[in-house]
Amino acid sequence: MTAPRPTPPIGARPPVDPDAEPSSRPGLPVWPLYLMFGLALVWWLLGGLYLLWAPLAVVLAAVLLVHGRVRLPTGSALWMLLVALIALSFLRLGGNGLVGYVLRFGFVVAAFVVYLYVYNAARNGVSWQALFHPLCLFWLTVVALGWLAVIAPKLSLTTPVEMLLPRSISAERMVQALTHLKATEHNPLSRNPYYRTAAPYPYTNNWGTGFAVMVPCVLAYITSFRRGLMRTALMVSLPLALVPAFLTLNRGMFVGVGIGLCYVGVRALLRGDVRIIASIAGVAVLAVLVTFFVPVGDLISNRVENTDSTTDRLDIYRRTLVAVAESPLLGYGAPQFVDTIKVAEPLGTQGQIWLIMYSHGIPALLALVLFFLVVARRLATAVSPGGVWLSAVPVVALGVTPFYGYTDINLSVMFFAIGLAMAAVDGPVNRPRLWSTRT
Repeated sequence: MTAPRPTPPIGARPPVDPDAEPSSRPGLPVWPLYLMFGLALVWWLLGGLYLLWAPLAVVLAAVLLVHGRVRLPTGSALWMLLVALIALSFLRLGGNGLVGYVLRFGFVVAAFVVYLYVYNAARNGVSWQALFHPLCLFWLTVVALGWLAVIAPKLSLTTPVEMLLPRSISAERMVQALTHLKATEHNPLSRNPYYRTAAPYPYTNNWGTGFAVMVPCVLAYITSFRRGLMRTALMVSLPLALVPAFLTLNRGMFVGVGIGLCYVGVRALLRGDVRIIASIAGVAVLAVLVTFFVPVGDLISNRVENTDSTTDRLDIYRRTLVAVAESPLLGYGAPQFVDTIKVAEPLGTQGQIWLIMYSHGIPALLALVLFFLVVARRLATAVSPGGVWLSAVPVVALGVTPFYGYTDINLSVMFFAIGLAMAAVDGPVNRPRLWSTRT
C-alpha cells in the first residue's frame, strides 16, 4: 500500500510525478541544434563559427515559432530585461566598437533562443538523450581541436570567410581574431612565451571557460545513460581533454572546475549519492595522473613569473570601476581603449562582470547575476545524477564571472545545459526510467 503524499505548503509548486508521460504534442526537430553545435568544426574551418552563430540561432527561432506555443522557463524575464538594457546601451556607443557590439548582442539573444528551444523540445517529449547529442558533439570538437593545438601549436590559416570579407572589416582587431584560424594563443611580449590551447576559440581564456562549463555536461551524460557509442566517446574524451586543458595554463578554468566539483560533491555527500561521489573521485584521479605528464604547476608558476598579466588585470579593473562611476546606468555600449592605460586590452574586458558593467551598466550586471542565481536556486531541486551535474553549470558561470568573459559561443553552451536541466526539474522528460528518482 502506497503511503499518502504530504500536502505541499501554500504557494509551492505541486510535486511532479516522474512516471507521468511527457506532452504528446509533436516534438521539435533536433536537426537545428546539430546545425548549430554539431557542425561547429565545419563553421570553424570556414572561419565563420562566430559570425554565423546568430544567423544559426535565427533558424532555431524560426522553427520554434512555427511549432506553436512557446513555454518560458525560469529566468526568462530577467534575461529579456538584460537584452533590453543591452539594446538601450547602444545609445552610449561612440564611433568605435559597433561590430563588437552587434556580435555580442547577437550572442546574448542566441543563447536565449537556445534556452527556449532546448527547454521546449524536452518538455514536448523529444528524447532527452537525443537533445544532448549536439552538445556532446560540440565537446568532442573542442577536445579534438585542443589536441590539434598540442600537436601543431603554431598552426595559422587564412579562412574563406576572412578572404570574402571586405578588407576594412577583416582587418579590424576583433574580426581578425574571430575569422583567422589559430590553434593556440601566445603572448609575444612575454619574457618566456607559451603556446596555450585556443581552437576553436579565438582566445585561450574562452577555451578554459568552455572546458569548465562542459565538464559537468559530460559527466551528466555519462551518469545518465549506461550504454551507447556517445557515452563511450565521452568517457574516452574526458581524460584526453585534460592535456590541452592543462596546457591552457588557465587559472580561472581551474577555479571554475573546482567550484563545480565542490558544489556537486557537497550535494552528493548530503544525499549520500555514491554514483556522483565516485564520478568526482574518478575525475580527480585522472587529473592527478595527467600531472605526471604535464607539469602544470611549474608551468603556471613560470608563466606568472614571466608575465605581468595579474598586474595588468588589476589596472584594467581599477580604471574600469572609475569609468563605470561616470556612466553607471547604460555604460558605454562596448569595451573601449583609453590613453590612460599601457596594456593591450581595452576597459571592460578580462571578466564578464567588467564587460557587462562597463558596456551596459550596473542594472544590466544585476540582471545577469540575478538570472544565474535564480536558475541555480531552481536547479538545486534536481535529484537525478544527470540533473545534479547540470545544476552546477550556473554555479560555474557565476564562479568565472569575475575573471573571464563569456558573451560568446560559451553563453549558448551554458544555456543549452541549463535548458536540459530546467526541463527535467519542471516536469517529466523523455529519458530512461532507469534514472527516475522521486523527490
